[in-house]
Amino acid sequence: MVLKDILAISGEPGLFKFIAQGKNAIIVEHLETGKRSSAFSSAKVSSLEDISVFTENEDLPLGKVFDKIFEKESGGSAIDSKADTDKLKKYFEEVIPDYSKEKVYVSDIRKIFLWYNLLHKKEMLIMDEPEKAAEPEKTEPSSEKVPAVEKKKKKSIPASKD
Repeated sequence: MVLKDILAISGEPGLFKFIAQGKNAIIVEHLETGKRSSAFSSAKVSSLEDISVFTENEDLPLGKVFDKIFEKESGGSAIDSKADTDKLKKYFEEVIPDYSKEKVYVSDIRKIFLWYNLLHKKEMLIMDEPEKAAEPEKTEPSSEKVPAVEKKKKKSIPASKD
């Protein structure tokens, strides 16, 4: 998933979209209400792109977690974030079987499903496009020889014989 401009602000409910950089703050727009506000440098702002989920092997970026939920639900919405704790854990384990049960709390799982469902509702779940190997343009070498930079020759004036 492409989550570059989607932000979470500590102490603020919901998700925000980055709009612009101000002098001492960033301007954000709340995804649900559409209200614009400033997030000052004192606020803890996190891009969803920078958030990862602890697993037994390596940390899994949130975008990959959303990809797995998207695949599991065939593009539909996920389980309700307010569901029973045991159901949430079981569902999350189906999505990410090797998540760290000691480091990932139920509150984290709730937040992941809440964010996923919000982005799904707003149709902002954009799948990563696989990067195609850029084929270098094949150019035929020119048969014409391009002269190197020529030095200007000074014209010599023959001395006149008088």
